[in-house]
Amino acid sequence: MRIRGIEPRSVPWEECRLIEGMRIVGLTGGIASGKSTVSNLFKSHGLPVVDADVVAREVLRKGSGGWKKVVAAFGDEILLEDGEVNRPRLGQIVFSDPDKRQFLNRLLAPYIARGIFWEVLKLWVKGYKVIVLDVPLLFEAKMDKFTKPVIVVWVDPETQIQRLLARDKSAEEEDARNRINAQMPLDVKRGKADIVIDNTGSFDDLSQHFQKVYVEVSKPLTWAEFWRSRHGVFTILASVTSGVVLFIKAFSNHTNTL
Repeated sequence: MRIRGIEPRSVPWEECRLIEGMRIVGLTGGIASGKSTVSNLFKSHGLPVVDADVVAREVLRKGSGGWKKVVAAFGDEILLEDGEVNRPRLGQIVFSDPDKRQFLNRLLAPYIARGIFWEVLKLWVKGYKVIVLDVPLLFEAKMDKFTKPVIVVWVDPETQIQRLLARDKSAEEEDARNRINAQMPLDVKRGKADIVIDNTGSFDDLSQHFQKVYVEVSKPLTWAEFWRSRHGVFTILASVTSGVVLFIKAFSNHTNTL
């Protein structure tokens, strides 16, 4: 199907891939593309969002396993006076050096993956059927394999650089371009997406596009999805239990008539 203002490939909603019986919607984009705005729109419409950036901040909290790994690798120069990681300083180091950036990603990937898993599991236990997984490196981390559909928030390169400079007023253009070039190009991500939200227009344009996407991703689960969901599991257990009880009663009545 095609939605005006959105560039989707054919989206087989009935074949949504699930983690623990949930529809996991993958959301990604690039720096200054508007991904966080779309993420907040999902939240405001009642869909829970697991934000990889929030998980990453927890992973780097002082004293954590991720914090120890990063400090051991990059030294005390990346720390603030209170011992927390100076994220802008760490970013300057890794964005200008692809090898260091990949090394940092390898260090933190296990901790971030574990944190995301636990957040998803908690939402599954609470009974949520549809959630959004907001991950900047969704494709790079191969997490797109576990999400369906995958939504990419896209802008053209010039709009991206101008928005980044406007957002980070202290950033120099060279530094801004280094940060953009450190990520997979948005045009490449667009080619891998199930749905592409073009965010080169105004916020009103984005909101209109989002409404159409929201209607699609929040559709009721298919029967296959339901039976693999938490509620489905409980329904199956209840049905089996009821069947056993009825069988026992029937068997008991039968023996009493013998």
